[in-house]
Amino acid sequence: MPTLGITGGIATGKTTFRRLLLDQIDADFFDADACARELLDSNETIREQVLESISPAAYAADGTPNRALIREIIYNDLAKKKTLEGILHPAIRERWTTRAQAPAPRGRLFVVDIPLLFETRAESLFDVIIVVAATAETQIDRITRHRHLPADIARKILASQWSLSLKMQKATHVVWNDSGPGPLESQAALLAAHFRLTHD
Repeated sequence: MPTLGITGGIATGKTTFRRLLLDQIDADFFDADACARELLDSNETIREQVLESISPAAYAADGTPNRALIREIIYNDLAKKKTLEGILHPAIRERWTTRAQAPAPRGRLFVVDIPLLFETRAESLFDVIIVVAATAETQIDRITRHRHLPADIARKILASQWSLSLKMQKATHVVWNDSGPGPLESQAALLAAHFRLTHD
């Protein structure tokens, strides 16, 4: 079935846009961030690799991942960040590509919400790529206010990702989300109408 990737940068509104879009089109979806959380929580092989390669303190005694510590480590040591991505992303890709190959009724889309689509060189696996973008100032404001992370960590996260300008150049469609919910809803409705027309 046609595979549609939604990506962008942290705090640009990818998840909100995905929800708005899926309210209006016939599609299955896969959330790469949710998959990463699940793998960190419950996959024993990944737990062992993270403990060995990232930090022996990455998990509590009860097996719960110490997300704050892991985040602090990887955004202060880009080599550790690449190591963690190398642990998680092959498993994430295997899951969503397997689901994408499943038969589906004609015109039904498969939507993948995948923040590191370009960083993991996955663009060739998608028929359509939507980049949800905003200014860096807006991203930092959202990260600090809604996710309660320090501004220096927010800037390190932005610096570790591809620039949004480069992602926008590679996109099939760009959604600009630098204001309130109204414009985002309008753009979701416009793209939903486009997909209904082109894939039904």
